[in-house]
Amino acid sequence: MLNFMCSQCADVRSFVSSEKLSCLIVGERQFSIDAYLNCAGCDAAIEAWFLVVSRDGLHAQAPTVRLERYVDNRRGVASRSVTGTREFDLLLERAQVAFEAGLGAGAMVYLRQAFELITKQVAHLAGMTVKERGSFAQLLKTVDENHHIIPRAFSKDGYRLFSELSVVVHGNSTEAIALQKFRPCEMLVRGVIANVFSDNDMRQAIDQLGWNRDEPYASAGDEKGA
Repeated sequence: MLNFMCSQCADVRSFVSSEKLSCLIVGERQFSIDAYLNCAGCDAAIEAWFLVVSRDGLHAQAPTVRLERYVDNRRGVASRSVTGTREFDLLLERAQVAFEAGLGAGAMVYLRQAFELITKQVAHLAGMTVKERGSFAQLLKTVDENHHIIPRAFSKDGYRLFSELSVVVHGNSTEAIALQKFRPCEMLVRGVIANVFSDNDMRQAIDQLGWNRDEPYASAGDEKGA
């Protein structure tokens, strides 16, 4: 069972496998599982593949196993991210896919795009002037001072978050370090997005502008002065 945002139900649902699974032994201590997972709410289906490794032999009485690799094919019917808007879900999903492929820098690029996009959208809603080539760091500071988009729990480190993302994006880090920093950076970016959408006035304005509809997102390019 896995949880996804179901496109048809427009809500988080459990996707559950049937009782019959397809298993194949691929090594002395490895086997793969192929399964169809169906949404508990509407029966939408996705494909999933699991590679499982046993610490001992597979024929041991009670083998200890771990999941080595997992791949799914959601075919547009489900997504992992549940921010509530398609544009942010797409960015965060692509960040996750890049991370799973071992592309740390690529994953961090998508996180930075999401961080820049939410900041600029709040600025537009507030009637602020967003310069095409202006300093994003200054814009972030101004937006946060007026609208407190950075959650209180890490408000002192909000600008450091942007710096962490920028260091990787600009090639001043290794893939190993980028992969190591991905999870905490992802958590903080999600925190900023959730903080904005928890503001009822902001949420209402975003809904009125149609930013939560199935529209392609506007890519946030690199900014000067990062």
